[in-house]
Amino acid sequence: MDAAKVEGLVRELLREIGEDPAREGLLQTPARVARALAFLTSGYRGDAAEVVHRAVFAQPTNHMVIARDIELYSLCEHHLLPFFGRAHIGYVAQGRVIGVSKLARLVDHFARRLQIQERLTEEVAGAVQEAVKADGVGVVVEAQHLCMMMRGVEKQNSMMTTSAVLGSFRRSTATRAEFLTLIGRRHL
Repeated sequence: MDAAKVEGLVRELLREIGEDPAREGLLQTPARVARALAFLTSGYRGDAAEVVHRAVFAQPTNHMVIARDIELYSLCEHHLLPFFGRAHIGYVAQGRVIGVSKLARLVDHFARRLQIQERLTEEVAGAVQEAVKADGVGVVVEAQHLCMMMRGVEKQNSMMTTSAVLGSFRRSTATRAEFLTLIGRRHL
């Protein structure tokens, strides 16, 4: 990302909305916005395999592994407004496990892009499946969207829930039910 170009575009945007980019409170805003956008879109740089890098370990187990309540922050690709919430990830290991912090890092990797929640959920599930070759993967994301809360329909208490289930989580209602129970959900 060309930070100087982004700063110029932000100055132009400030003028277009009726502000004075030379005003004291806005002098550093273009540089701050450029740095913020570089961070908030860092998921475009690198790939999921680099995120997981050497954190998949042989472990003779075939049980369910769950990480829940992983905070996430992203930007809606339709309005460039934030959405935020939690991701819950489960997988049935087949002799390989992933370092638990890497699950959170995978969520961040895909959340730090212009996103829709549905795609984010599917991308995380696919990356976990690819990393550990699990028998099954389940991902549930619950998020609030500022594009729904502060503009448009202005519904302050709305929550969007998405799920992606692969392998045994899709084939077996018992596996899916166990996952949902363990993350504190009765059903989807």
